[in-house]
Amino acid sequence: MKPQFPQSASRRTVLRSALAGAAGSLVPWAHAQSTWPTKPVTMIVPFPAGGGTDAFARPMSAQFSKLTGKTLVIDNKGGAGGTLGAGVAAKSTPDGYTLFMGAVHHTIAPAMYAKLDYDLVRDLVPLIQVASVPQVLVVNPKNVPGGDFKAFMEQVRKNPGKLNYGSAGGGTSHHLAGELFKLQTKTFITHIPYRGAGPALQDLIAGNVDMMFDGLGSSAAHIKGGRIKALMVSGAKRNAAFPDVPCSAELGLPDYTVSTWYGVWAPKGTPADAQARAIEDIRRSCQTDEAKAVWASQGAEFPNLTGAQFDAFVKAELAKWATVVKASGAKLD
Repeated sequence: MKPQFPQSASRRTVLRSALAGAAGSLVPWAHAQSTWPTKPVTMIVPFPAGGGTDAFARPMSAQFSKLTGKTLVIDNKGGAGGTLGAGVAAKSTPDGYTLFMGAVHHTIAPAMYAKLDYDLVRDLVPLIQVASVPQVLVVNPKNVPGGDFKAFMEQVRKNPGKLNYGSAGGGTSHHLAGELFKLQTKTFITHIPYRGAGPALQDLIAGNVDMMFDGLGSSAAHIKGGRIKALMVSGAKRNAAFPDVPCSAELGLPDYTVSTWYGVWAPKGTPADAQARAIEDIRRSCQTDEAKAVWASQGAEFPNLTGAQFDAFVKAELAKWATVVKASGAKLD
C-alpha cells in the first residue's frame, strides 16, 4: 500500500498555495479601500455663520462625525458673495482633508464678477449635491391683493414697473430669479436690493416691498403664519409642505426652474479614493433620520447627484445664469 503522507503533504501544499493566493488577491482590494478620514476634515462654508448654507452644513457635519468617528469642522469664510471662501478652498492642499460647500450662487458669480481668483470648473471637483430648496414667489397680501397668481399677473401687466421685489443683493439667486421671471413673462417689476435675504424678507413682511423670490425654507414659517402669501413655487411639481401652492409648470412657465441648492466640492487633485469615501460618507450623513427631519423642515430635497451627474448639473447652471445675466443686464450693486 502506498504511503499516505505525500498525498496529505500534497493536499497541505495545495491548501497553503490556495490560501496564499487568496491573501494575495486581497491585497489590491485592501489597498483600494480608503482609510479616509484618519483625522478631522475641514469644510469651508463661504458665508457667515447662521446663513442658509449653515442650515444644511452643520446638521450634515454632526451626522458625518457620528457615522465616521472623525470630526467634520465647519470653517465659515464669508465675503464677496461667497467667492472669497471659494477661492480659499480652490487653493487648499488637495489631500482630502479640505472640502468646500458651495451653492447656486457660485454658478451665478462667474457672470456677475469681472474677475475671480478661481475657476469653479477648473479648480474644484464636484462631489455631491446635498440639498435643493425651490424658490417661491411670495407677496405682501396687503400690497398685492387678489389672492392668486392670475390676479397677480393682471396687476403686474397693468402697472409695469410699479410693483417691486426685494432681494438679498445684486447677483444673488433672489435677484436673478426675479430677472428670469421678468424675461419669461415679458413683464417689468423693479428690483430693490438689500444686504442679505433677512432684511429683504422683513421689509416684505412690513409692506415696504411688494414681493420676493425667496427660498421656501426661509419663507415657510411666514407663509404659514399668514404674514406673506405664496403664489407660486418654482419647478415641475408642487412642494409637499405646501400642496395648495401651484408650481410654475402648471402656471404656464415650464422652463422657470429656480432652486437654492447646495453641494460639496474638493480641491482639484484630491485623491480619487478620498473623493469616493467623502461622497459615500456625506450621502449617508444626509440620509439619517435626523438629517431628513432638518431637510423636511426647510422644504428641501436631497438630490443625491454625484460625480459626473453633479458636474453636468453645475455646468448647466453656469450656462443658464450666464444667459440670464446677459439678457437682463443684471449688475452688482
